[in-house]
Amino acid sequence: MRAIRIIFRRELGAYLTSPVGWVIAAIALFLQGILFQAFAMGGPKKLSAEVLSQFFYYSSAPTMIAAVALAMRLISEERQQGTMVLLNTSPVRDSEIVIGKFLSAFVFLCGITLASFYMPLLISVRGKISFGHVTVGYLGLLLLGAAALAIGVFASSLARQQLVAGVVGAALVGWMLLLWHLAKVVDPPLKDVLAGLDLFARHFPPFQQGILHLRDVVYYLAVTYFFLLLAVKTMEAKRWE
Repeated sequence: MRAIRIIFRRELGAYLTSPVGWVIAAIALFLQGILFQAFAMGGPKKLSAEVLSQFFYYSSAPTMIAAVALAMRLISEERQQGTMVLLNTSPVRDSEIVIGKFLSAFVFLCGITLASFYMPLLISVRGKISFGHVTVGYLGLLLLGAAALAIGVFASSLARQQLVAGVVGAALVGWMLLLWHLAKVVDPPLKDVLAGLDLFARHFPPFQQGILHLRDVVYYLAVTYFFLLLAVKTMEAKRWE
């Protein structure tokens, strides 16, 4: 736990003191604001619950983009700067490195996500919003962000260059978003398997509507664990290269 705490503080400090983290935060919040104003608040009049549901729908894309952007430097930067050798020779396990780095990026991502809280409050100016709906919606955004972040960490463990890690991470997230469409053109039982593995279309809409299902929470936690485990195994394999 001590090693995880040290790595967590080091990486979180890097996000807070580096302009890169703040640029990612600014871009994500800017995109959220534009999408919220253009699609959720714009157009014909809607019920407050519908506007809030659309806010979470359009906030999901900036959240995933920010997650991949935050993750791409976590491990690949160590190889790029030649500091991975120091980590490998220190009394720190690969799992502790991955967990510490993931938690630091996740905390920063939580800050970015929760910074958009003023947008649902704008809905309450002329309507009524449910606190439960807001809570469940933000829980869904954080779970979706954690899953995308874990995918990005895995991609970062594969690549030596940050840009390559970002491209691989975005490709993996995009592939998991396309599983729903792929499920439409195949026959059962593969159809149900692919639809169940999709990162967004089946598991996020309940959160978007303020409905909490345990299966959706378990799914996002499982995806996060799976890709973090892949990152650990990748680092273990590369340690002996």
